[in-house]
Amino acid sequence: MENNTDLTTTQTTDTAEQLKKWRLLLGSESESGFPAGSMGLMSAEEMLMDQALSQIYGWDKENGSAGGGKMASPVLTKWLGDLRTLFSPMQIRVIQNDAIERMGMKELLFEPEMLSELAPDVSMASLLLMMKDQIPKKAKEQAREYIRKIIEEINKRLADDVRRCVSSAVNKREHSPIPSASALDYKLTIRRNLKNYDLSTGSLYPEKFYFFEHASTARSASRTIVLDIDQSGSMGESAIYASVMGCILASISSVKTHVVAFDTEVTDLTELCEDPVELLYGIQLGGGTNIEKSVAYCSGLIAAPAKTTMFLVTDLYENGNRAGLLQRLADLKESGVTIVVLLAISDSGKPVYDHQLAERISAMDIPCFGCPPEKLPELLEHALKHRTMDSFVERNT
Repeated sequence: MENNTDLTTTQTTDTAEQLKKWRLLLGSESESGFPAGSMGLMSAEEMLMDQALSQIYGWDKENGSAGGGKMASPVLTKWLGDLRTLFSPMQIRVIQNDAIERMGMKELLFEPEMLSELAPDVSMASLLLMMKDQIPKKAKEQAREYIRKIIEEINKRLADDVRRCVSSAVNKREHSPIPSASALDYKLTIRRNLKNYDLSTGSLYPEKFYFFEHASTARSASRTIVLDIDQSGSMGESAIYASVMGCILASISSVKTHVVAFDTEVTDLTELCEDPVELLYGIQLGGGTNIEKSVAYCSGLIAAPAKTTMFLVTDLYENGNRAGLLQRLADLKESGVTIVVLLAISDSGKPVYDHQLAERISAMDIPCFGCPPEKLPELLEHALKHRTMDSFVERNT
């Protein structure tokens, strides 16, 4: 009998917890639909969660709309603080995005307090860049600082791997006496020191280490990389990743890097690569798309086609000359340029793109696919080594 009582108590508790979760999900206006006393009392933390969520997902009876209406700065600051306390980083990003999309809260991004509290998020950064000309003077510095945080995060994820992959691809047979852990040629070092292998300890004691020539000591750029970036609004996240990638590559002297952005016009951003924030502020997210015009411009930057790799970052929704675009890509490939079309650089779902144009370009043996940001270094190494993209695409799409 006692066991049955314990079981009944446990089941009752579980049911109450489930009902509380549904109540939090559905909002306070749903409370009358639950049996009286069935949920138990909400804890202080659950009540805070309910208040925070109701700001975005609650029903405003006065205005007959979702959300609690516009929040004043002090309330907004407290709300952001509550989010950080109560929810996981992934949940925070979803709620922040919903706050902007569902409630038209774009103006909140113009508040310095909002910008200083926002969790770093690439999609949020792309929205900021799209609206940068509308940001009031009082919030401009916080906006730039937010963008800088995003850049630092991307750099932490990618910079070392990008430099190592470029070193491996470009300076594979060139060695340097300058010691650098990131440039250590492990295979050659092991092969030439096998005589020093100690069977009793299972250890190798190298007499000499061999290093690939570091990019900073290369006499001149031996390869050219062109990043041609679509800056239409739908490519916001991709434009950010591609731009930061361009800045990393521009810091490596063994490759010559060009960063070009386009909508209906073409802008060469190469001179801004020393400062990633300035480069991103040079991106004009939004507007139309003329890919053919941009590819024509990039063609003029290429002096040694066989030593040039071009990444065209676009969703291929061409408003310009489609036939002209196909012809220019065919001419570049025939001349020896390695071309890769990146339909998206993102880890959030499948890319949206012009399937018909992608199929026609793929038929020219020019790969078209989306790429997760963390795979960019590997992709870069594949392209610089002129490896087929088939295996890479199979693993990463």
